[in-house]
Amino acid sequence: MRHLIEQKRSSEQIFDGKLLKVYRDRVLLPDGAEGVREWIDHPGASAVAPIFSDGSTLLVRQFRYPAQRAFLEVPAGKLDKPGEDPTAAAARELEEETGWRAASFTRLGALFPCLGYSNEIIHLYLAEDLAQAGGQRLEQGEFMDVVSMPFEEALRQVFKGGVVDMKSALTLLYAQRHLERREAGSGG
Repeated sequence: MRHLIEQKRSSEQIFDGKLLKVYRDRVLLPDGAEGVREWIDHPGASAVAPIFSDGSTLLVRQFRYPAQRAFLEVPAGKLDKPGEDPTAAAARELEEETGWRAASFTRLGALFPCLGYSNEIIHLYLAEDLAQAGGQRLEQGEFMDVVSMPFEEALRQVFKGGVVDMKSALTLLYAQRHLERREAGSGG
């Protein structure tokens, strides 16, 4: 793999936003030439598929400004501080966005959604043993509806185009795979 590595020569921060920082780096390419890489520094996030004992799940519907439309998504949010435990972030976002708490979180994996231009990593979780924790506690400027549906319907929505957000689609599919493997392992 050594023949693929690019080495940073210099870095310039060209944007410092509330959420994102954008950099332009000069790099030494594997063939000795110099190149430029523009990339976004993102703190990372957690996404969670809550599954109730009756086989239902909760999604949230929210408007996403860049795409100019509302999307059906799993509860999710960014890591609030460097080094924050992604499981704690998943628990926080589940409770804030849906008003539910989970006693059990299973790590399903982690993915880089935009690795060509960002270092963002999203940690995926399955949440179970859910209990009502009160209503939503959304941050100022955050607006979303909680949508309850059978988990199987959420999976159908992935393939019908009703869930087109990558983190949500993959969190649901990873959760399905985990649940199927667990069921197969229990002999049921």
